[in-house]
Amino acid sequence: MPGPLLLLPSIAHADPASALDTGDTAWLLVSSAFVLLMTPGLALFYGGMVRKRNVLSTFMFVHFALAIITVQWVLIGYSLAFGRSHAGLIGGFDFVGLRGLVGALHGTVPHLSLHGLPDEVRDHHPGAHRRAFVERMRFTPYVVFALAWTTLVYDPVAHWAWAEGGWLLRLGLLDFAGGTVVHLTVGIAALLCALVIGKRRGYPREKHPPHNLTMTVIGGGLLWFGWFGFNAGSALSANAVAALAFVTTHVSAASAALAWVIVEWWHRGKPTMLGFVSGLVAITPAAGYVSPAASLLIGAAAGVGGILGALLTAVFAQKSLNPGGADGLLAGNAAQPGKQFIGVGVVGAYSAIVTYALLKLIDRTMGLRSAKDDELEGLGSSQHGESGYVM
Repeated sequence: MPGPLLLLPSIAHADPASALDTGDTAWLLVSSAFVLLMTPGLALFYGGMVRKRNVLSTFMFVHFALAIITVQWVLIGYSLAFGRSHAGLIGGFDFVGLRGLVGALHGTVPHLSLHGLPDEVRDHHPGAHRRAFVERMRFTPYVVFALAWTTLVYDPVAHWAWAEGGWLLRLGLLDFAGGTVVHLTVGIAALLCALVIGKRRGYPREKHPPHNLTMTVIGGGLLWFGWFGFNAGSALSANAVAALAFVTTHVSAASAALAWVIVEWWHRGKPTMLGFVSGLVAITPAAGYVSPAASLLIGAAAGVGGILGALLTAVFAQKSLNPGGADGLLAGNAAQPGKQFIGVGVVGAYSAIVTYALLKLIDRTMGLRSAKDDELEGLGSSQHGESGYVM
């Protein structure tokens, strides 16, 4: 069976035999706060990479997603993801408005504490899409796209992989903290966004260096910090699995950063700070299933290719480390790689198809791309009437 992340029952009520554990509850609340810090981290990370006339619009993309996706999650998103399963494909409307969650327990923690972590995980990912259409997309179409994509892609895929009755969960997919549900869906969607909306004006004839690399490095540090809540919090308890995920998250991130810098150093002759913070965190699906030594290898591999994280989970997973998981290939389970491959393939294809359809529909009805004059002026000024800097 897949591990402990968000395996929520269709209907949760307080069990007289359950007892609230304040330590577990505190860890989930702190983890949620860690993940929330990733939103300004993401804004700084990408804001530093754009030209200064677009830094304000970059911040707006990321922070506005935090607000609007939170509202969507409370109204219908949580229910679609974790409500009573319909054929393993989508939840129902059991939890619309988070009804029935106040006062309910899930094991040793309040059900509302489980609501918080996936909420904040998903809040910053529509903002993560924007790296693919940086300095080009109009704000209103972005808002429509973020809401539609979250409802039609993230919520169903979260149900497939994490909710009781989800078809990928029943299949045996291992996704501890979102490598398939979050990173794969967003990565595929970002690629489609870049292809549909087109290149930045002047690229590649004109260079577009980061306007504030220091800002990007600070953002990268906040993202690294937030990932401890993202991954270790997914144990849903202050236990040995959380400690394992905490350690593997840090080890893998360090390994990925080093791998990126070494490849860049060999290829370009110089190691760069931008390269260091570009190291990928592919340990997410495997964090609570693999050993620290295996996380070194996953991180190093991810430094040159991110989708490997979800697939390598099936190689290095050990049930002895997490009884809620499954053994991988090296532990004698030859079937697990096939399950991971099916999950990655289906989720990737689904995200690509729905994302492309949404982008084309919005482009035809509203228009995705900003006008040339608006791009030259800067999206902060043209879209929001503000500037990130007054000098």
